[in-house]
Amino acid sequence: MPLTPVNKYHLLKQKLEHRIDAKRIIDQPDLCLAYGSDASFYRLVPKLVLRLKSIQEVIFTLKTCTELRLPVTFRAAGTSLSGQALSDSVLITLTDDWRGHKVLQNGEKIRLQPGVIGADANRYLLPYQRKIGPDPASINSCKIGGIASNNASGMCCGTAQNSYRTVDSMKIVFSDGTMLDTGDDESIHNFKHQHSEFIAGIEALCEHTQSDAALCKRIYHKYRLKNTTGYALNALVDYQSPIDVIEHLMIGSEGTLGFIAEITYRTVKEQPFKASALLVFADIDTASQAVSAMAKTPVAAVELMDGRSLRSIAGKPGMADFIANLDLNACALLVESHADSAEQLDAQCQTIMAAIAAFERIEEVAFTCDSATVSALWQIRKGLFPAVGAVRSLGTTVIIEDVAFPVAKLAGGIRDLQALFDKYRYQEAIIFGHALDGNLHFVFTQSFETQEEISRYGAFMQDVSELVAVKYQGSLKAEHGTGRNMAPFIELEWGKQGLELMQKIKALFDPHSLLNPGVIINANPNAHLEHLKPMPATNSLVDPCIECGFCESVCPSRTLSLSPRQRIILYRELARRRSANQSAHGLTELFQYQGIDTCAATGLCAERCPVGINTGELIKQLRARNAKGAGIAHWSANHFSSATRWLKVGLAAQYQLGQWLPHQRLSKLSLKLRAKTANQTPIWLSELPNRNRHHLAQFQESPATSNHRKVVYLPSCISRTMGSSRTDIDKRSLTEVTTSLLTKAGYDIITAKSLNELCCGLPYASKGFADLARQKAEQLEQALWQASRQGEYPVLMDTSPCVKQSMQHFTKPMTIFEPSEFVERHLIEHLNITPVQETVMLHITCSAKRMGLEQRMLDTAKRCASEVIVAEHIDCCGWAGDKGLFTPELNAAALAPLKAQIPKHCKRGFSNSRSCEIGLSHHSGISYQSILYLVDQASSAK
Repeated sequence: MPLTPVNKYHLLKQKLEHRIDAKRIIDQPDLCLAYGSDASFYRLVPKLVLRLKSIQEVIFTLKTCTELRLPVTFRAAGTSLSGQALSDSVLITLTDDWRGHKVLQNGEKIRLQPGVIGADANRYLLPYQRKIGPDPASINSCKIGGIASNNASGMCCGTAQNSYRTVDSMKIVFSDGTMLDTGDDESIHNFKHQHSEFIAGIEALCEHTQSDAALCKRIYHKYRLKNTTGYALNALVDYQSPIDVIEHLMIGSEGTLGFIAEITYRTVKEQPFKASALLVFADIDTASQAVSAMAKTPVAAVELMDGRSLRSIAGKPGMADFIANLDLNACALLVESHADSAEQLDAQCQTIMAAIAAFERIEEVAFTCDSATVSALWQIRKGLFPAVGAVRSLGTTVIIEDVAFPVAKLAGGIRDLQALFDKYRYQEAIIFGHALDGNLHFVFTQSFETQEEISRYGAFMQDVSELVAVKYQGSLKAEHGTGRNMAPFIELEWGKQGLELMQKIKALFDPHSLLNPGVIINANPNAHLEHLKPMPATNSLVDPCIECGFCESVCPSRTLSLSPRQRIILYRELARRRSANQSAHGLTELFQYQGIDTCAATGLCAERCPVGINTGELIKQLRARNAKGAGIAHWSANHFSSATRWLKVGLAAQYQLGQWLPHQRLSKLSLKLRAKTANQTPIWLSELPNRNRHHLAQFQESPATSNHRKVVYLPSCISRTMGSSRTDIDKRSLTEVTTSLLTKAGYDIITAKSLNELCCGLPYASKGFADLARQKAEQLEQALWQASRQGEYPVLMDTSPCVKQSMQHFTKPMTIFEPSEFVERHLIEHLNITPVQETVMLHITCSAKRMGLEQRMLDTAKRCASEVIVAEHIDCCGWAGDKGLFTPELNAAALAPLKAQIPKHCKRGFSNSRSCEIGLSHHSGISYQSILYLVDQASSAK
């Protein structure tokens, strides 16, 4: 009796559990929804989501799915825009174990696993002044598996440096579980012997294609442009070896032909000298002629922005004033040139400008190397996509499409696209893109709530496809991949012969059509109009979210529970169910832990989000609705000195227990107590500090005989309360060390009145008590305003989260410093620095990153130690106030990669948050303390 689909998935799960940890097999429907969404405007919910950690697990899964005839889709970062990373069957995602990399031949090549983030690959190559060829806009978030599988390119990549042109070799797992390493002769020999029919099929496809002159001509024409529509048919004419053909067919195949388990790239040169210019022309025709002229000069990038796109960002911070005065006919080109020397760069810029001298410019920012100006220019380009997203109506989604015209016909293509925007009432639509390749992105907003809106979109896409593929013989997908959105239009672009050839490729690689079905090859002419993602209005803080996933790589909870994108997905699903009068009870319970309890609420996600969404602010609002302990919170806010005294008593008591009882026993006892109290009590850690016994003298104003350097020192409530721990190498408290360092530099130390009553309010804000947080912040501001003589003296806070919190709420003109910034700005000139001769770890807190102090903190550490290591893939430690004690699994998940990165000879680490340092010490096995300890040790008075 044949198995039903339900039984097949049940059997699959049973088989997988023999080889894969059950925790990495997700079948809970709501979690499958969260994990199964990508950046596109489509939604499919997987039956199973598998988080696989090795190639052996992938092979076993593919074999088992093939046996059961169950479809499989692969997912890397899920930043795909065209629906190619979705499944209603089995979705395979990758754990962080897929971050392997190896730089080869002095940087000439790099071997990468599919879980490596693109920007990380370039960071590994930076010492060699090399980079990978592909440079997609999402390179800080997207992963190598997606870059290769979509043949993603970018602003400088063009067609010469994409994955197709720079792939050297790869490891492939096919649908039957067979593996081929195209860089290994033995693997090739075995594959040819065991899969002779498959090899013969590849050879037959090549022979058929190469013998068809008309088809070859079409292929050559198509790949003069950027083109990711369908399979890489150029592989059948560019290469003779079947292995080379297989390797290049895999590029851009979007997981429909096999799994890329590893890829080796030939790298390209990263030229160190760069200059940018913004050139504005009166109309698109003039700008397009200038592009053609510049194509023959040493330009690295030419980004085109039409008048509508410029209008969308006019008046925003950092934008040039003249942008607001441009009309809609204007067209700007953002031009960049790269060189090996300043002299060469200057000559190149002159050559570029000479080439376009005949084309009148109505405004311009001349070529410059000034980093601030260059950053502002590129912010114009980067701000276009968010500009549309920020103004979209509730319930709509932002759609970004990606086409290519022959460069000679670029102006006509743009004008015709703009005419279609008017015809279909997309008044907000803008056009920008990589002009050297004729590659244009157009962005517009779309609702899918009614059939009328769906029909409008369908008719628009049909006209766009006719315009691009037929009238201009361009590419319907230049660099975003075919996906579900363009699958119905492949025949329109490639003709019947081209489509049939692609169908043969698919049948050869995937005879049962199990790999990512519906993507690239799809017989449904309405596939692009089905399975559309609902976007219900929920909360103004997160409604602009387009679910791109850029936030995920920096989220500390992403491997434990949910990422910011996934939190928003489930929050929207809750809103959808409630508005439809559907039961949301189970989802509400699940979201409490997955979405609310395990969110660190640090706001790092806002730094990566194209529209600046801070999901942590939403979570704080939700916590406020059900905030527990309101009575205790109000009492502690009004009796803060008493509350911290009690905390000191508790710290001293737990420290004394640690002297009497074995640490393992104390840890077990605390876990038993947590189990009995539903996790309402904290865990016990041997790294928990004793109370701070140091008495900080309270100076309101220095004596007249003192020197003129003065600073208001505000020790955080944490550093006033906590002293050293058993594992700390330096047993002094942070207040002692800070006092020592300031005195050494010749500073008079001023403290605020009623110091022990003061708090920045962060402990209350993180729990959802916004009013109490505001109250404490206002109290602190007033005290510091008086102590600093109305802002005359700088204020030093010894813990970075307090600085961030205060800067968000203070309104008076005071200068407030985090430790490393104060050291660099005020102390260094008054100290002799002798670096300690040891390797130290440095953790840069999320608050320091959000304040833009990452480089400043690194500079301070490098001044004071011979070698400084910043651990990879740890953007936030996950301690998050007191979650290190009450939700310790968050801290553990966030710091999971830490211990393996610490050299054997390294004994110390440094940071700038006392509470974070507890968790860092616990999960690293070395002592973490404030960076001020390092500066104090390395310095002496002048």
